[in-house]
Amino acid sequence: MRVKRGVAAHAKHKKMLKRAKGMQHARTRSYRLGKQGVIKSLQYSYRDRRNRKRDLRALWITRINNASRELGLSYSQLIAGMKAKNITLDRKILADLAVNNPEAFKKIVNTVKEK
Repeated sequence: MRVKRGVAAHAKHKKMLKRAKGMQHARTRSYRLGKQGVIKSLQYSYRDRRNRKRDLRALWITRINNASRELGLSYSQLIAGMKAKNITLDRKILADLAVNNPEAFKKIVNTVKEK
């Protein structure tokens, strides 16, 4: 007896089109185009989970650089001075201090400045 796949295929198509919800035009109606869109969006999300880390680090460095330059020190001088003084704060924390707690950031910069 042959196996008819109507119910299984319909369920599979329905599941894929549900994942394509929010896309535009034929991607929400056509199984083939919807599947292509879903596959591509999963590739983008995989890639961008890694790129997000790169982008955030660049943002932190920009914030630290701007805050330290206002206090008379470049970013590279600040990081090199912190390593020399054994101050182990990562860029995420430094950027947060620069934005939300400028007094603490200023103390760190002054510590690095003094010989």
